[in-house]
Amino acid sequence: MRLPFLILTPACVLAGMATASSTGVHLNPIHVILAFVGAISAHISVNAFNEYFDFKSGLDFRTQRTPFSGGSGTLPENPSAAKHTLIIALLTFLITALIGIYFVIVRGPLILPLGVFGLILVVLYTTWFTHNPFLCLIAPGLGFGPLMVMGTHFVLTGSYSWQAFVVSLIPFFLVSDLLLLNQFPDVEADKEVGRNHLPIAI
Repeated sequence: MRLPFLILTPACVLAGMATASSTGVHLNPIHVILAFVGAISAHISVNAFNEYFDFKSGLDFRTQRTPFSGGSGTLPENPSAAKHTLIIALLTFLITALIGIYFVIVRGPLILPLGVFGLILVVLYTTWFTHNPFLCLIAPGLGFGPLMVMGTHFVLTGSYSWQAFVVSLIPFFLVSDLLLLNQFPDVEADKEVGRNHLPIAI
């Protein structure tokens, strides 16, 4: 699950809470908890899918691991855990989807575009987004920026705001830059398994 990186998620949810609070609306504590659980579940899910697919593609056996790149190394050291990793990915994905459905019911369909794109991003990031330089560059930032910050703001207030969008640009650029830097050590290994992110393209 790459626990050290999960700190990104509550930080982004807190940013959305801050913009929601600035509107003067009462923050429903149940909705706050669900926003945190849904966002953390989505992050765990995308990480678990990434671990599983990188192991299955053989990428984990080609990369030189660092504290920030090359995967966690868990599955190459314990291949029998691959099935459990996939189960974790699917269960946390289901939790995220169910929380999303709840918010569609109580807040209306305007949250659907962010929610549906978020679910697609969780499932297809490793197998599809990483094969396109532009999508691979912006997808992580979109996930932690506009999707989490604006999504949190919407589920707490029932509306979107330009303030939340502007705030969401901070994690968008920071996370996209972080993932871009992490791709450079893995260029050769990623190329061998068919990835095509920006460092490979240039």
